[in-house]
Amino acid sequence: MSRCVIVGGAAIERYEEIKRYFRQGDYFIFCDSGLSHLEKLAVEPDLIIGDFDSHAVPHIPVETIFLPREKDDTDSVYAVREALKRGFKEFLLIGVVGARIDHSLGNISILLKLDSMGLRGMIVDDFSEMEIISRDSALVGPEFPFFSLLNISGIARGITIENAKFPLKDGEIDCEYQYGVSNEPLPGKTAIIKVAEGRLLLVRDRRS
Repeated sequence: MSRCVIVGGAAIERYEEIKRYFRQGDYFIFCDSGLSHLEKLAVEPDLIIGDFDSHAVPHIPVETIFLPREKDDTDSVYAVREALKRGFKEFLLIGVVGARIDHSLGNISILLKLDSMGLRGMIVDDFSEMEIISRDSALVGPEFPFFSLLNISGIARGITIENAKFPLKDGEIDCEYQYGVSNEPLPGKTAIIKVAEGRLLLVRDRRS
């Protein structure tokens, strides 16, 4: 099964950086104002979803799902639900974090939902990539000058960080004390992160 790429309407400036994450065979869902990125991303949409309150209705020969403007799900959440119905198990979300902190936090919670289903999701923006760590170990290579571990769900225990400026053994991070911000892989090393219980949001920062 190919990977589903969901494109939201948050600002993107570094298009070439984002496009490096695309793979052959990706399935692209554009959500409403995410269509503003269509030309610069230089990809063909496979599905368009939206209530079109922030972008004109597109007149292109692509499957389009029209949503009501008053609804519980945001366009991005609906897009994920639709992709799950179609059998996708891996997700890349772009244009989903930005100036609207409410939408950004709501879209980050999509990663929690996917993780709870045993599926993989990643959010990529101009400067970083984000994913949930729970069952498996995660790596942060030397190409990322900084990384952070944030708790956005319950309590994470048994946290181990190796090959980093600030190592950790059997640590615990809760939502009220976020001391896992702004760590660094050791020069030329790949940091290794493990979580025995709970889950964390890993943010790999590409900025130097």
